[in-house]
Amino acid sequence: MHLTQTAEYALRAMAHLSMLPGGQGARAKDLAEASGIPMAYVSKLLRKLVVAGLLESQKGHGGGFVLARPPAEIRFVDVLRAVDYPIEPNHCAFGWGECNVRHPCPLHGTWSQLKEAFTRWAERTTLADIQRGVPPRGPLLPTR
Repeated sequence: MHLTQTAEYALRAMAHLSMLPGGQGARAKDLAEASGIPMAYVSKLLRKLVVAGLLESQKGHGGGFVLARPPAEIRFVDVLRAVDYPIEPNHCAFGWGECNVRHPCPLHGTWSQLKEAFTRWAERTTLADIQRGVPPRGPLLPTR
């Protein structure tokens, strides 16, 4: 499976936001710097995530973008769908157009297993799972 640049950036941005202490938010500029996403790209991406109901935009002093739901309630599949990533791609890995179970290509069996594993991963993994991992680097986390 190959994630598009947009899908990768969306997961990266959501991961950074999920790691902020106490449900803090981040300004788009800070998020772009900390996650390595170009500023022009991050603005469009954040808008899609707000429209999907995954983020909320808060204006004013201390404003920015915050998760709209607890991290345990935001699955990777939700993030990927918000940026129009095809969760179950229907293309043939062998190059025969669309995947067809009735006329399988030589890679059909193994390709299908990979697609199923990816779908399970995206459906089961939440932002809370990220919180148990490595914290993001950069200026999003307060300095001590």
